[in-house]
This record gives sequence, C-alpha cells and structure tokens, in this order.
Amino acid sequence: MKTYIKITLLSVFTLWFSSCGEDYFDVNTPSGTATLDQLQMNDLLGPAIYHTVLAQYYAEFIFGNYTQYFTGQGGTAYGPTTLASTWSNTYLYALPSLQKIIEKAETENSTDFSGIAKILIAINIGLATDSYDAIPYAEASLGSEDLSPSFQSQEDIYAAINTLLDEAIADISGDNPSGISPTSTGDIAYKGNMDKWLRAAYTLKARYALHLTEVDGVAAAQAALSAIANGFTSNADDLQIFFDERNINPWHSRQVLAPNTGNVHDKVGDQLVSYMNGTSYPFSTIDIDPRLPIYADIDGDPGDPYRGYVTGGEGLSSDGEAANTDFADDGYYSSVGSPMVIISYAEAEFIRAEAQFLVDGGSTSSTGASATAYDAYLAGIAANIAKLGADGTAYLAEPAIAVGAESLQLHHIMKEKYIANFLNPETFVDMRRYDFSDEVFLDLALPLQIELSEFPDWLVRAQYPGTEETRNPENVNANKKSPIEPVWWDR
Repeated sequence: MKTYIKITLLSVFTLWFSSCGEDYFDVNTPSGTATLDQLQMNDLLGPAIYHTVLAQYYAEFIFGNYTQYFTGQGGTAYGPTTLASTWSNTYLYALPSLQKIIEKAETENSTDFSGIAKILIAINIGLATDSYDAIPYAEASLGSEDLSPSFQSQEDIYAAINTLLDEAIADISGDNPSGISPTSTGDIAYKGNMDKWLRAAYTLKARYALHLTEVDGVAAAQAALSAIANGFTSNADDLQIFFDERNINPWHSRQVLAPNTGNVHDKVGDQLVSYMNGTSYPFSTIDIDPRLPIYADIDGDPGDPYRGYVTGGEGLSSDGEAANTDFADDGYYSSVGSPMVIISYAEAEFIRAEAQFLVDGGSTSSTGASATAYDAYLAGIAANIAKLGADGTAYLAEPAIAVGAESLQLHHIMKEKYIANFLNPETFVDMRRYDFSDEVFLDLALPLQIELSEFPDWLVRAQYPGTEETRNPENVNANKKSPIEPVWWDR
C-alpha cells in the first residue's frame, strides 16, 4: 500500500537542537508552539522520516551529477559541494527528533519506537559519514549544552551504525512491554508494520557491511550475505515514502515543473541512457530497456533514438549528436506522487549477487559465478522492472542480460544495480568502492573539459558547510579534506 507524507505534521513543533552553534537559538518562539518534550513519539516520527528522506534527496541532487545519472543544462554541473541542505535536514531536524523519541521510548518502555528511531539514526549518520567522512554524532544533538560538537572518525561512525542496527533488531524482535507502537499517521513509511522495519534493519546492515569491502575484504561480503538472509523479501518491503498532489515529489518540482517556468533543471545523463538504449550493452532481440521511457522523455521527434547528455559535453551525446533526454513528465520517480526510496528489495538482491560473487572468489575482471549469485542478479532486475510497472519478459530473455552464470561478470551486476538505484545516493558509494573503474561501470569516464576545473579528478567527498565552519571552526578545520581525497573506507 502506498504511504503518503503529511507535511502538516511539520507545523506542530519547533526544533531546539543543533550540531552547529548558538545562532540557531537566537530566535523568537511563536506563542503556542510545542517543544520536543511536549510532543508524543508518534508526533515526532513522521517529520523525522520526512527529513531523513529530504537529506537523501539533497545529497542526490549533487551526487547524481557525480554518478552521471543527470547533468546540468548543457551537460555541465560538476564541482565540489557542501551539501548544506543535507547537513541541516540531518542535524537540525532528523537527529534531534529521533534522539527525543529514544528518550521517550526508554521512559515509556516502547521498544518498537526505540527500534525505529535507531534504524533512522543509522540511515542519517550513514549518509552523512559517506558524504563527509568524519562527522559529529555523540555530541550532535546536545543543543545548547554543546555548541561545538567534536567529530568522530568514519571508522567509529560505522561501528555506531552497526551497533544501532543490532540494537534495533533486538528491540523490534523482542516483546514491546508498553504495547505502545507507531500509528499510520506517524509511521509514514510502513504504517506501523514492525516486521517490515525488522527486515529493513537487516537489509541496511547488509548495505553497510558491503561498503567495507576495501577495509575487510571478503569478510565484508560474508557479513553482507549473513544480514541479507533476513532482509527484504519483496517489493512490498521497500523503505520509501510517497508524495501526493498536495505535497509533490521534489524531483518533480525540479525536473518537470522547473523547465516549464524557465528555471534551472537537469537533463538525463548519457551514462544511464547508454546502459539502457543498447549502446554500452548491445541488444540483439530488443530495442531498449523497458524502463528507459519510464525514466526519460525524448525532447524532439518521438521517433528519434534516446541520446543522453554527456557531462561536460555542452549538449552533446556520446555519439556526437545533440542529446535529447529530459526527465519523464510522468516518470516513476519524477511524477507528482512518485516515491522517494531509501533502500529497496531490488537493491537487496543486488547486494546478495555482488556479495556472493565476491565470496565465490570473483574479482573486477573475472568471469563466472555461482548459481546463487546469478539468480540474485536476475531477481534484482525482475524486482525493479516489476516495481516500475514495466514488462520485463523480453528484457530478461535478451542475451545481453541473460548471460548465464558461467559468463556473469561484476560489471553486469553493478550496471543493473546502477539502473535500479536511479536517483539514490547509494550509487555514489558503489562507484567510489570500485574507484570509478570502467571495468566495473562500462564506459564510465571523467567529465569532458574537467582539466579546466579546480579539481581535475573524480570528486569523492563533500566539504563541510560554511555555517558549520563558522560556528565550529576548530573541529571542522581538524577534519577538513580535499574533495578528491578518499574517505576512510575507500582507502
């Protein structure tokens, strides 16, 4: 069942905590405004989920350029970022509410609420550390008690993520002594279905375990397989929220409404289109991936082939012709009521496929996999096509897709995961894990004219926002790194 956000929830409280500084407290509080202490856990949960999703949107707003899902107008828009809106949604809105939920849950002995809050904290600090590396966490929600929170290493944050998810699993798996559980008005993701939250925790454990393949090697892949065994089982488990006509999807606002008013928007990138139109993976029995028209519209003659925008290509596609791909007006991820997905069943199957491939001894250039890895690869494709409402029969039979276990390579898995995770910042993690390898992501190349930029290389991390640098300079300066210096797990 679709779950819709109710933005009216956001108006019931004023947030009092910040990771940044005392300027945030120098405000006038409107009369009648409720504080965090006065609100119930269910009141706090909906806005916390919403801001968790917004943090992801604002991250992908930039990282989608890095992964070449889309480009700015004219095929540009590639440069360092501070992800200021991701930072504020995480530290000013999501984390304070989630910490307050945990405090109230402990007081009222509601393990359902504490479990959900811990999952959402893990998601928020996971996105933050994957974006910035070292980040505030333990001291991040102390508000006026600590206006200059210290930063923790990414290694420590990953340990915290794993602990949070383990605790969440224990909380949700056990009895809920108080009997107090979220309702559909607060739980805008799963409508209070705790079995789905439990599977989400395991799936997230698998995702974060797989991030550590460069740190822990095959052991990371084995840990991912162990967790995913208890993870999502169908598309009905996807952790996401839907928007509606009153509260429209932000991607629709930027990519569909903005062009109609002459405002800045993006174009669908050549890397994605080339994976789906038969360029990078030539088709012999079909013309295009059935998902391509769901992602992109052709700007021009409908009979023209899909031509994506090359980053830095000044409006050209990889074939040298003028690019023509806009975001689909009524696309699955770009319509008014589209969902925004945090993690999906399709991703879970690609996690299973990649992890099994690595455990089987596979490498960047090796060929052949076990039936388990191959079946998961096909299951991930089928799940994503079904989610989008397309007919995948011909695609799954196409020789370029149905390669057989003996011919499966890592690039087949990662290409399909790339397509399925369209507009999800997780893809930026995948590309960094494999050092932007064009063996793993076929035809991936640095943006054209990048030699003219300040950092003529792959960008691999965000910079701390200027507001944080002003208010917490000692800790920011101690952890500041170049945007081309890899994060801890990528070293």
